[in-house]
Amino acid sequence: MYFSVENMNYWYEIHGEGVPVVLLHGFTGSTLTWDKIVTHPDGMQLITVDLPGHGWTKGTSRITMESCIDDLHKLFQHLELEKFFLVGYSMGGRTALTYTVRYPQSIQGLVLESASPGLRDITNRKKRAVGDEELAERLEEEGIEPFVDYWENMPLFSTQKQLPEETQAAIRAERMSQSEKGLADSLRGMGIGSQPSNWGALENVTVPVKLLAGEVDEKFVKINQEMAGILPYADLEIFQGCGHALHIEQPEHFRQALLEFAKLHTS
Repeated sequence: MYFSVENMNYWYEIHGEGVPVVLLHGFTGSTLTWDKIVTHPDGMQLITVDLPGHGWTKGTSRITMESCIDDLHKLFQHLELEKFFLVGYSMGGRTALTYTVRYPQSIQGLVLESASPGLRDITNRKKRAVGDEELAERLEEEGIEPFVDYWENMPLFSTQKQLPEETQAAIRAERMSQSEKGLADSLRGMGIGSQPSNWGALENVTVPVKLLAGEVDEKFVKINQEMAGILPYADLEIFQGCGHALHIEQPEHFRQALLEFAKLHTS
């Protein structure tokens, strides 16, 4: 289904009935990334959204983290979600955390999968912004297939090469279905180089938070260990033998962790 706000049309899907849980995908992803999760709602109403520049969400508005957060809030109001659980993977996790910082009254609980609060140091953010711009230009010049070849061979996704061939093919097809312009605009507007740091806001996040990271993804294990030490009400779970995309590599484990968290914090 589509929800229109100003010059953006957001695609979203609703699966099941029960406790509302919104899931936000990562960079090069879409609602399709949650297919193995939404097939068994188990008393949850699972709402998936295509973020700007991805999937079926289209528009002419300039993509920024701030505008995305404002648009998502309007979508959630449209869906009459007074309190809900918010789940975000990677880029979607940065988005989910930023939303929670802005609208804490809406959040029943927050689940961050392989996510970070951004970069603390402004110099590092500027360097990353330059790198994101170079990557965006490369994407626009070379096209989607060379970019996907590059992206799926990043060390961050090395464990995905151990997945069944049909799963790998589905991941590649999802990435290949994106548009050059959409991904380039997302890199420029919602990349980690353009996003203000949320490290300083963590101590003020008073909703329950479930942090998830994969054992093999050492960088994000360290980031999430540090986050767990700052967030007032956070629990960190490390998935053994898993890389960056827990919901793809260990979908049943991920679904159970999500279900248990939602049951624990549903009043």
